[in-house]
Amino acid sequence: MVTAVIAIHGGAGAITRAAMSAEKEQLYRQALTDIVTRGQQMLEQGASALDTVTEAVRLLEECPLFNAGKGAVFTHQGTHELDASVMDGRTLEAGAVAGVTRIRNPILAARAVLEASPHVLFIGEGAEQFAASQGIEQVEPDYFSTPERWEQLQRALNSDQMVLDHDGEAQRHSDDPLDPDRKFGTVGAVALDLEGNLAAATSTGGMTNKQAGRVGDSPLPGAGCYADNDSVAVSCTGTGEVFIRTLAAYDVAAQMRYGGRSLQQATVSVIHDKVLEMGGSGGLIAIDHAGNVALPFNSEGMYRGFARVGEAAEVAIYRES
Repeated sequence: MVTAVIAIHGGAGAITRAAMSAEKEQLYRQALTDIVTRGQQMLEQGASALDTVTEAVRLLEECPLFNAGKGAVFTHQGTHELDASVMDGRTLEAGAVAGVTRIRNPILAARAVLEASPHVLFIGEGAEQFAASQGIEQVEPDYFSTPERWEQLQRALNSDQMVLDHDGEAQRHSDDPLDPDRKFGTVGAVALDLEGNLAAATSTGGMTNKQAGRVGDSPLPGAGCYADNDSVAVSCTGTGEVFIRTLAAYDVAAQMRYGGRSLQQATVSVIHDKVLEMGGSGGLIAIDHAGNVALPFNSEGMYRGFARVGEAAEVAIYRES
């Protein structure tokens, strides 16, 4: 009998432990707990891994604490461009959208691409037209804006840096467990359901002060998202360009399938060796076909949680000592 399990992440990055408040940390921990528990309940009730990761990421998109959907970061031009992808390990079907500005939940648009289109990836206006044709909710672009993200853009503009949502001016005082300027703001979920099927989903607002039109690894199957029942489901967060160049998510699966490596060996190799050697930072969450869970990161922290059916959920932010 398969023990169903879900894991989620809300980004990785630098920690300003001294500057955080216990209240703000609790908000993050509660959000992670609520969302991973919802996924656990769905799996226990027989929901598919695909439905479970889609809903978990939708909930993360709805939470302005994270850089996806509501609370997405700003581009250099002061706009929002969102990306998302989802992959079904049972069929290897995938759907993705990139550079969207009006879709309330990009992960629902990605799921619609998977189910209702012969294509895998839609971008920009074409993605929005497709989503509208599928009844996906549209919003005004300012729906995604928050005062905190606008301040973050101003700091990035003043320092003339492009920053990865929890990665920038480390010395500034912050009320976030992870410095909001030094956090890789991607969200994701992976799951194994009662039928033994795997699925993965990833969504992001990208990088603060990124150039309009820039696309990272999140909407690219094999880079920021991958699932195959024969091996593993993976969702990544980090320096998108490096995760693209290393095909980080697929590399975990390849090392397991062709190299005979365990989940732990493969994920450590990708995050602590390959990505790090190329100057990349971040982490990933992964579940293999046996239900093993790995949550490695080479940054100072990663918002993360996992829950097996029948067991208590576990959430964490910092590196375990």
